[in-house]
Formats: sequence, C-alpha cells, structure tokens
Amino acid sequence: MNAAPGPVAKRIREKLENALSPQTLEVIDESHLHAGHAGSRPGGETHFRVKMVAQSFSGKSLIDRHRKVNELLADELKPDGVHALAIEAHAPGE
Repeated sequence: MNAAPGPVAKRIREKLENALSPQTLEVIDESHLHAGHAGSRPGGETHFRVKMVAQSFSGKSLIDRHRKVNELLADELKPDGVHALAIEAHAPGE
C-alpha cells in the first residue's frame, strides 16, 4: 500500500531514528492486510512491520534487539495502540 505515512508510522520512524541512528529503516503499515481481524480499526495504523539495520545491534542477540525496539515504542504498543509489530532488526553485514 503506497499511502502517505500516518502519524503513528511517523512517530515510530522518528523514535527509532533518534535512538538507534539506523543505516536503513523501513516502517511498513500492514494494517490493510488485517482488516476485519483482531486489533484492526478503521483508519489502520494497527499492524506494522519494521525492517532496520543499525550498528547498535552488533553483538546483540535477536531477543535483545527486539526488546530494545519494544522499549523504544512502549507508548505506541499500549492497549488501544499498535496491535501488532513485526521486527526485522539486523546489524550491518547480516
């Protein structure tokens, strides 16, 4: 879906860029794929996929990388916020 990013997507991008200075970052709103399912709401911005490469992930386990992203986005992940967040977090060269 090629719609302009909404306010939640923009906040996610801003928080991850400010905290992790990723080399690459994609914030993909996949809400349209989940219409009518649990957590879906009119207007979308409920289901996201984040793909990123950041030097700060070097030497960190997959669990530690996910924990960091979840910690940074805690406000967005509160109830009535983002329902699902898929994370693809890599260090450079992976």
